[in-house]
Amino acid sequence: MSYINTIADLEAQTYGTGATGQLSNDLLKAAGTVSGIHGGHVQQGANTTALYNQIYGQKVWSMLNRECNALSIIAKRPYTSSGWRVLSDRPAGGTGNKLDLSLAKGTDIDGGTDALLGGQTLRSDYIGGVPENARLDNRADGLVPLQPTYQTLFTSPKVIAHQFNFSELSMEMAAIDDGIGDIRAQMREDMGKHHAEVQNQMLVMPLEDYDPKVAYATPANRIDLGYTSLYKVITSTEELVEMAANGANSLTASATATDISHIYGTNRDAGSFLDSQVSFGAGYLSAEARAMTLSILNSMIRDLRVNGGSPKVILTGYDTLQTLSDLLQAQERFMDRKEIVPTVNGVRGVKGSEVGFRVSTYYDIPLIPVAAMPSTGENGDCISDMLFLDTDHLWLSVMKPTQYFEDGISNGNPFGVGTLGNKALYRTMGEVGCSYFKGQGKVTNLL
Repeated sequence: MSYINTIADLEAQTYGTGATGQLSNDLLKAAGTVSGIHGGHVQQGANTTALYNQIYGQKVWSMLNRECNALSIIAKRPYTSSGWRVLSDRPAGGTGNKLDLSLAKGTDIDGGTDALLGGQTLRSDYIGGVPENARLDNRADGLVPLQPTYQTLFTSPKVIAHQFNFSELSMEMAAIDDGIGDIRAQMREDMGKHHAEVQNQMLVMPLEDYDPKVAYATPANRIDLGYTSLYKVITSTEELVEMAANGANSLTASATATDISHIYGTNRDAGSFLDSQVSFGAGYLSAEARAMTLSILNSMIRDLRVNGGSPKVILTGYDTLQTLSDLLQAQERFMDRKEIVPTVNGVRGVKGSEVGFRVSTYYDIPLIPVAAMPSTGENGDCISDMLFLDTDHLWLSVMKPTQYFEDGISNGNPFGVGTLGNKALYRTMGEVGCSYFKGQGKVTNLL
């Protein structure tokens, strides 16, 4: 009578004595269960292939670039409200970047209307100066009630999730022989990078990828289930009209809820407060692409500052960064370098400490290269676009930060996942927010 106390005893009785510690693994290999982990080394000559075995190291090297700069650069704020109120019109003087005093002087205001005191355009002699002991609600004295225009914007958090799983057998086999060890740790690392990479791609999704013919935020238009792209935030009615006329994708700028002009619960109209500063040249026809010049960049920075914005960072591609470097150095000028740290509050400079990383700057604005940065324009030689971001007014509103969930047979709960293995999940909840659109800029259609 034989007694079976261990798995080695069972192997010895079933298959005979021998190297029992390796026997079960050899049988699995022979059955093809773990093929792909091992295989005969290819040798020229007969009867020699069985003498060699491919051995793989535990380290898994990534051959893919999965950098996530756009995601790391913009500020992160907790999601504390579903929306915000914005001042969209002055009490008088229009919606421009400065008071509109273009109304020509005429007869005394007493012969006009209250709109002359509180309209879109003003007279320079009637902007608040009143006589002594002025009468209230009196047009002749220049006192009539004024009121600004407020509008509301809202965001709904987007759920970004990626699921993966691994069987019990794969977990056990990876821990022996020349396996990678803890397969769960390796999968967590690779899937975590993928989770971040995809969120980065959402932030720089080009406008051409949005479908203008499908209702906003419906299952049929699943692109709106991801984060709102910075390209959708930083655009203008003028750009959308031009892309609709000459773009590769038949975009539309009509004010309906079924097109890409819809953002934060409203639609862009001509001259809307939702319009950002966009420089695309004469148009998006192939022949209208223009060469990059310093004047284009300087004009954008100037216009943003006139608008009241303060660009903190410029996102662009490596090709555009090289073009700018060649342009500056050809004129015997050099881009400065600056040390920055991407934080949850956006890009911050560093004083007195050797941390962060050094990047090129233009007018003291850090230039951050993003491998996934697209180019807008019909000319196939266009270089990557440039996004000028004022991160004081542009952020990722986070309802729940990235969390990792895992359950299954390793946790003693195979019934919870319904399989002899483990299931895992990364999940992030948030949405891109912007409180001042005119302070954000974009330069496109560059050669």
